[in-house]
Amino acid sequence: MEVCGLETSVIILQQQFHYYRSMETTLAVEQLVALAQEARLQIYRRLVRAGSGGLCPGDLAAQLQLTPSVLSFHLKTLTAAGLVRMQRDGRHRYYRADFAAMNGLLAYLSENCCADQPLEQCETPRQCTTS
Repeated sequence: MEVCGLETSVIILQQQFHYYRSMETTLAVEQLVALAQEARLQIYRRLVRAGSGGLCPGDLAAQLQLTPSVLSFHLKTLTAAGLVRMQRDGRHRYYRADFAAMNGLLAYLSENCCADQPLEQCETPRQCTTS
C-alpha cells in the first residue's frame, strides 16, 4: 500500500513541477512580449539605467519624447508583465525597473546555457556546477 502511496506522491510532485514550469514559461513569454515593442523597450532600458531611484512619468516622457498618454499605455503594459513597479510618494508617482523580475527572466533564458556542450567548448561560463 505504501508503494502505491509513494507512486501517487511522485506523480503529484511531477504534476506540480510541470505546473510551475508552465507558469514560469508563461511569465517569461508575457515579459518578452512586453519588451518586444520599441517604445516599451526604450522605457524599460531607461528605467534600468535610472536604477533604484526610478523616474517620474514627466521626466521619463521628456527624456524619451513621448506623449503622456503613450507613456501611460506602455508603462501599464510593463507593469502588468511584472517588469516595472510604481510607487507613490505623496502626489508623485515613480516608476522603477523590477530588477528581481529582470534577473529572473535572464536566469530563465540562460538556465541551460551550453548544457549540451562539453565544458571545454562552452564560450560563456556556466552558472551551475557540473558533476
